[in-house]
Amino acid sequence: MPDAAAKMPLAVDGGPKVRTAPWPPRRLFGQEEKQAADALFDQSIATGEAFGYGGVQEEAYCHEFSASLGGGFADGVNSGTNAVYVALRSLELEPFTEVIVPPITDPGGAMPVALLNCIPVPSDAAVGSYNTGVDQVAARLTDRTSAIIVAHIAGLPVDMDPILELAAKRNIPVVEDCAQAHGAKYKGRPVGALGTVGAFSTMFGKHHASGGQGGLVFTRSEQAYWRIRRCADRGKPIGLDGVTSNQFAALNCNMDELHAAIGRVQLRKLPRIVAKRRAVAALLADACRGTRTVRMMQELPLCEGSYWFAFLRLDLPALKVDKATFVKALAAEGIPAESEYLHSPALAEWLRKRSVFGGSGYPWNCPLYQGDATRQYDVPNAVATNACHFRIAINEACGPVEVADIAAAIAKVERAYAK
Repeated sequence: MPDAAAKMPLAVDGGPKVRTAPWPPRRLFGQEEKQAADALFDQSIATGEAFGYGGVQEEAYCHEFSASLGGGFADGVNSGTNAVYVALRSLELEPFTEVIVPPITDPGGAMPVALLNCIPVPSDAAVGSYNTGVDQVAARLTDRTSAIIVAHIAGLPVDMDPILELAAKRNIPVVEDCAQAHGAKYKGRPVGALGTVGAFSTMFGKHHASGGQGGLVFTRSEQAYWRIRRCADRGKPIGLDGVTSNQFAALNCNMDELHAAIGRVQLRKLPRIVAKRRAVAALLADACRGTRTVRMMQELPLCEGSYWFAFLRLDLPALKVDKATFVKALAAEGIPAESEYLHSPALAEWLRKRSVFGGSGYPWNCPLYQGDATRQYDVPNAVATNACHFRIAINEACGPVEVADIAAAIAKVERAYAK
């Protein structure tokens, strides 16, 4: 951006925008997905039989997805929330035990805990991160802890090895919520294949999608896989020879053939999608080094983020305005920037008010729960991280032009608001 343009009045004050072109759409679905769906409908029309679930497409999708994680077993489900639900249900957790949940996550990453009559216990974030850390998990452990959920927020991997080591000492299963982290790697290993069970969302906004909604549950254990299959389909005796009766009560969380057919095409695109997002993130990180007040949050050493979006840190002491004012001005320049990402179960009304089963206060109020039913959990590190970070919606359709516009907009806003 020419120096003269940088001195223009801010767009939020009536000046010209840095970027007037629309932000590039992802164009996630194309002719390949349409052809896969058409082929399924053509087959249905030709045979006269409706397509359902548990068929050829889902079997292939789950096999291909497992192969992408280095081998194992996967089951398709109908949402990311139900992927977490099924993952937890398959662990056969005792009711009224405690499950540690992430400091920052979609509500669907924590609500299944309470719906299974267990107690969600939010951990705090590691310092300077939206992800939890081993010290923060350890601070929430009790003799009532039955599972740990970690979420790799924004596609940046959690530091998993210390958490897995801590969990192994207590024989506590770890569920990885990888809704935002398709294709991310931790020390060369794919996220979702590190813990006991991995849960993925494949709704339309994720790195790869199976349609409007969908999800996958992954494990390296064949025994665990059969439990997952049963838990996703009303306790049916799937994989049990000679057994005909449903073995336990569970929900119908099945993925169908149409979503699986779309997901198979999308999965083939995933490596390219992740590579492009990483390239954009690298350009943006480099561009931010040329600014005084903004730096990009990047992955831990030896990790590869998949960048569902980009977090940027703002040096507030160097500015004359607060974060909200800075980000509002940046957004007015045509950049898709948002100030807040404090999506914490600890601060959510449903958890703080125990609003799960009517007005009963269950599962907290059950006499079988031996913990403090009134305790509220603070997440000061998560709050502190959010206080000085904002996010920008990068995607795989972005490139050098978009990064240049982001950098120019930051420079313009910085010039106006820096001390």
